[in-house]
Amino acid sequence: MTATAPATTVFTTMDSPLGTLLLSGAVDFAGAFALSAVTAPGQKGALAEPAAHWRPDADALAPAVEQLTAYFAGERTTFDLPLAPVGTPFRQQVWGALDDIPYGTTLTYGQLADAAGQPPNAVRAVGGAVGANPLLIVRPCHRVMGANGSLTGFAAGIDAKRWLLAHESGGRLF
Repeated sequence: MTATAPATTVFTTMDSPLGTLLLSGAVDFAGAFALSAVTAPGQKGALAEPAAHWRPDADALAPAVEQLTAYFAGERTTFDLPLAPVGTPFRQQVWGALDDIPYGTTLTYGQLADAAGQPPNAVRAVGGAVGANPLLIVRPCHRVMGANGSLTGFAAGIDAKRWLLAHESGGRLF
């Protein structure tokens, strides 16, 4: 999808163990789709409801719903979707590094900074980028931990982060 192509924002919702998720994306004039956001109930900095100008389109978002459903059922460990989150080049770089964190594993913000090619003193900026990730679950920001292994920060709340990590680790408590 090109940056200059006119696009329509579409959305759908789906039930999940975290509550009703709001999925949104863009469909360009040629009908190409890319997922731009997956948000959970109570997520900081995210819309709780679709914007008035968004158009419902369950068909465009069906692949995302199917993959998330399979993830929650324990049948999928990765996602294969066209993505178009809006963010600065720095955030895009950090979000890309999130994609490389394997299912069922965690790393620290410092390790993520290193993986994103950032110096150790960029940990706070990396944390800010992780907190602004608009693609919860699909881009696994829940797999990033504090330096001491603590459950720090998650836009959808620590309980949701704990559930996702336990789900991916076969029930191991965090």
